[in-house]
Amino acid sequence: MASKKYFLLAGAVSLLAASSGFAQVQPTGYDALDSSKVPSKRMVQQNNFQNHTSNFPAKPRDMWELGFHGGLHLIDGTVPPRPGFGGGVSIRKSLGHTFSLRAEYTGSFDYGQDYKLRPVPYTADAVNPWGPTAAKNGGMIVPNYKSANHQLSLDVLMSLSNIMFYKAEPKANWYVLAGYSIVMADVDVDALDGNGNGYDYSSVNFGGKRKDIINQIRSIQDKKYESNAPAQGNRIAIGRHDDNQLLRHALDLGTGVAFKVTKRFNIGIEEKITMPFDAYLDGYAGPGGSTKDFYSYTNVRLNFNLGNPNKRVQPLWWINPLEYAYSELSNPRHMKLPVPVLPDADGDGVTDQFDREPNTPAGAPVDSHGVSRDTDGDGVPDYKDKQLITPTYCQPVDADGVGKCPDPECCKNIAPANTCSSLVLPSVSFKGAATKVSKDQESILSSVASTLKANPSCNVLVTGHAGAKGKKGGVDLSSRRVDAVIDYLADKQGIDRGRFIKQNTPGESATVDLAPAN
Repeated sequence: MASKKYFLLAGAVSLLAASSGFAQVQPTGYDALDSSKVPSKRMVQQNNFQNHTSNFPAKPRDMWELGFHGGLHLIDGTVPPRPGFGGGVSIRKSLGHTFSLRAEYTGSFDYGQDYKLRPVPYTADAVNPWGPTAAKNGGMIVPNYKSANHQLSLDVLMSLSNIMFYKAEPKANWYVLAGYSIVMADVDVDALDGNGNGYDYSSVNFGGKRKDIINQIRSIQDKKYESNAPAQGNRIAIGRHDDNQLLRHALDLGTGVAFKVTKRFNIGIEEKITMPFDAYLDGYAGPGGSTKDFYSYTNVRLNFNLGNPNKRVQPLWWINPLEYAYSELSNPRHMKLPVPVLPDADGDGVTDQFDREPNTPAGAPVDSHGVSRDTDGDGVPDYKDKQLITPTYCQPVDADGVGKCPDPECCKNIAPANTCSSLVLPSVSFKGAATKVSKDQESILSSVASTLKANPSCNVLVTGHAGAKGKKGGVDLSSRRVDAVIDYLADKQGIDRGRFIKQNTPGESATVDLAPAN
């Protein structure tokens, strides 16, 4: 029989293995055990994972992100830029927890105004719009431009902050991006006045402060931007003026951060650089055309997650893929835990670390310490005892556990025909201060009841022991134990109470003795 300590230890291990049923902390971002968010084409992998034939769960469906953006748009080139505005719309889809793909349209207006006299630029076009102005200023001009741009982009974004070791879900998502754009730019310049004449800048004090110079220049210009800007060619026939649209391929680079407001909405800030590798985006090439212009777009983004939350998780760049692994280590729900194996060399059900008798013979009943059980306390273990229950007054016993009970003084001369005097009744044991008959002692009293029913003329002397002389509470404890034995035989076994005779005697014993009283 397994010991109580062994059961307690096994129970503790079982609680650890089944801890998912108690205060289980579910993953907040994505539960890998939730198959409702796995597409049918990946269900084979999910089933293999749940059946422990694969270590990896299937990638879930996740939401798309629809974004609207707007902000400061500038052309970084030879001509100093003035603030412009850009805006547009985007759609983004994850490729995994780190990489995602975003398609985007951006429309913008850019402006530039120089404050220096510069040589008239070379142009591949047949007509140079700056000719009249250059003629009035000794071959010098003051460049300016207005550009209307359309940009289609396909960018790969890499999230930098969603794989975290110390938090569940990221509240902010930092990312970098790189990609490809095709840009259509309609670049026009203000090179002529309303009468088609060039501007005369002889009255401008170019040695003054920059702000004052620009104010003087702009007081001369009419700001109509009536002419196509010079270009190195490659125009298409779209634009505010005929044949004025530049079509360019471009490289995108950028970085940004988004802040989660809810699971369906976030706000982002992004800086994106677009490099078409063209010197004429601002209508004026640098010396020898070596300076390449690029677009700078600093924007605010409003992003919305699209999709049914019952079938899709958040976009994967908002989910920490380590959260499920950590939750499984803390509170296993899917992990297969091995059955605990505790060594028990003699197979008596008591683990070796608690076994005080490690070599008990096979099949021998033991107590909670692994020691061979001795029910009647006669010194002979039960597996050797041929008289399992020997009354204390019949002890000591022989090597087989059989005792020799003395004849009562009152009955020594009674004829053998009296069967009551030959009855041998056992003693009932109590542990500690217990006054209730234990389960194992109930079986002893059941055998006593059977004997009394077979001998209805025999009465029983029930003897309790009050303990050492002067021991406080001894008589009361002894009486209660005697009453408990009589109550069990009378109430549970149906023996007439009139057949019992009670008495208490001194002695250090935790037993109640039963003997024939006839």
